[in-house]
Amino acid sequence: MLNRLFTEDIDPRPLAADDAEIAVAALLVRVARADDHYHATERKRIDQVLAQLHGLGPSEAAERRAAAEMIEAEAPDTVRFTRLIKDRVPLEDRVAIIGAMWDVSLADNHRTPHEETAIRLVASLLGVTDRESAMQRQRVVGGR
Repeated sequence: MLNRLFTEDIDPRPLAADDAEIAVAALLVRVARADDHYHATERKRIDQVLAQLHGLGPSEAAERRAAAEMIEAEAPDTVRFTRLIKDRVPLEDRVAIIGAMWDVSLADNHRTPHEETAIRLVASLLGVTDRESAMQRQRVVGGR
């Protein structure tokens, strides 16, 4: 699967549903790991977000997260990774991905500069504006 997600030849076809879900999950893992503290609360929140976004059961969401952890660890860089998603995922879904990243980042009730920087970078690379990202963060904070 890693080859499918990171091949040099950009296939113009949309990602398969499973590939897209794992690619998004890998971004969630990347932001959670950005501060070098990958807590159980963040893993649990990733599972909840994946279950909610994709209609998965708890064990399916945990399996997707585990696959995403391996892919994220092997991912060459964020730029290449997000380019793949930007090219294949509609803008409104990319904005929702940023909201999910804020949700995961704030799961441990700590805003860290490393996680915020990671989200800003991903938002920019996904074509999501600072304003849209801030609105997503405010939505997440208001829902807590």
